[in-house]
Amino acid sequence: MITHSFHHALRIIEELDRNGQVFKTLLDGIPHEMQTWRPSPGKWNLLEIINHLRDEEKEDFRIRVKMVLVDPSQDLPPIDPVGWVKSRHYADQEFHQVLEQFLTERKRSVDWLQTLQDPPWHHEHHHPSAGIRSARLFFTNWLAHDYLHIRQITRLKYDFLHAMTGVELDYAGKWI
Repeated sequence: MITHSFHHALRIIEELDRNGQVFKTLLDGIPHEMQTWRPSPGKWNLLEIINHLRDEEKEDFRIRVKMVLVDPSQDLPPIDPVGWVKSRHYADQEFHQVLEQFLTERKRSVDWLQTLQDPPWHHEHHHPSAGIRSARLFFTNWLAHDYLHIRQITRLKYDFLHAMTGVELDYAGKWI
């Protein structure tokens, strides 16, 4: 069981590290008009997504994994990912600077994760309304969060291509 868990943890850390480069490749050099374009009202644009990724990296996933590993009885700090878009003025930030901040935070996360020696992934935090959340759950969902936003960014770029060109994209295949 320990070996199985250890190998899964290593794979997740490696994938979090690789995803830093995936995000850099997907987002580096994006022109301003694409950074702030949104497919419809209420949907996030790329600038908001990258701000969200930066803040979630340091204020959600890394801190929650760390806190639950060290002392699962601690109260976890509150987060408000949706509210932060306005309260932290995501729209007023400089895209490439925020991207670099996110990539720096990701490197810090990976560097920290790589120092862990036989972490107690089974530790559980008992949240009064959210229920039981283990260190393993937060850690695994960190990677799942990456995948969701990689898909979101790719979809936004696809929709932007269609909106800017007016060309039907069905020849490329069906988006499912």
